[in-house]
Amino acid sequence: MDGLLRRISQALNGGPPMSADEVRKTRFSIVLRGYEPLTVDRLVRECIMELEAKAPLADRLGRPRAHPAWLVNWIQNARFSGAGLRPGYDVRDVDAFLDRVIAGLRGAAPPVTARDVRDSTFRVVRLGPGYDEQEVDRFLLQLAGALERR
Repeated sequence: MDGLLRRISQALNGGPPMSADEVRKTRFSIVLRGYEPLTVDRLVRECIMELEAKAPLADRLGRPRAHPAWLVNWIQNARFSGAGLRPGYDVRDVDAFLDRVIAGLRGAAPPVTARDVRDSTFRVVRLGPGYDEQEVDRFLLQLAGALERR
């Protein structure tokens, strides 16, 4: 597992390429005092999504197109955990950005591109309403991939 994570990290950071299919084909043996299988499965799924999002566009052409109405519904139904006592993204900033994406998908505002999503930044709040940063970042990575498939 550790070796696979090292290879994925290198691939995501400009090292030797690795495809999502390579990760999907990887099998692990269950060992005594090993990693918790459900946690490993979740982590591997997240790694696959990140590798797919970073794959060259030519490698993703076979992926289904994301229709604007479906994207609007998906964005509107997104829920993020609160940051609790940790710093988190300002709720108002994140919500306003997602509203802008929806307006663009509906044609009521200029469209937001996948690059706009990847380049988005939000204020970090230490006290007050904030979203869990990792959850928002994962969602935005998926959203950027979906916008590329439009």
